[in-house]
Amino acid sequence: MTKNNRFLTPARLMVGALCLASLSACTTLVVGGALTGAMVAVDRRSSGAQLDDQGIELRGSNRLRDQMGNRARVSVTSYNRHVLLTGEAASEAAKAEAGEILKSMDNVGPIYNELGVTNSPSFTEKASDSLLTGRVKAGLVEIRELSTNAFKVVSERGTVYLMGRVTQKEADMATEVARTTKGAMRVVRVMEILSEEELARLPVAR
Repeated sequence: MTKNNRFLTPARLMVGALCLASLSACTTLVVGGALTGAMVAVDRRSSGAQLDDQGIELRGSNRLRDQMGNRARVSVTSYNRHVLLTGEAASEAAKAEAGEILKSMDNVGPIYNELGVTNSPSFTEKASDSLLTGRVKAGLVEIRELSTNAFKVVSERGTVYLMGRVTQKEADMATEVARTTKGAMRVVRVMEILSEEELARLPVAR
């Protein structure tokens, strides 16, 4: 198995969409299966995965900037080696190239290329996304059943991306928070789903 896809095997990936008229935001599902491992503090990732995530974000951002210049503005977010690309690309070809650059890196698992082929956002749009992320995080904190450290929240052009290692119940609760948050137009779930038994086996489950 090659270095670029060895993390794909344990994950049962599912991509779907749920857009109900009664919802305030459209929800897209990009859900991975369960992966088990040790934790540091209350983080559900192993210490190795946390270090890999930091390295992927730093090295990925540097490579994209060096190789693509002004053809793309890309934010790299990694959680348990699942990599989310958000931002803008000048063309479909540039978008695909950004994904290939990340794919060539060591320790990178599934890549979710959510780059928009559009112009860079205005300062107002960026500020709105930052505010939206803050609102969603605040909403998650208010739910006592949720471990906020199990989630990573990213917002781009009104779309909220939820990453993490969570149970189906936790994923659904977090999605409800995000989709009902003011300013959210769409919710994309990029998560690894753990069973209750797998969660209980983690050294620190909450």
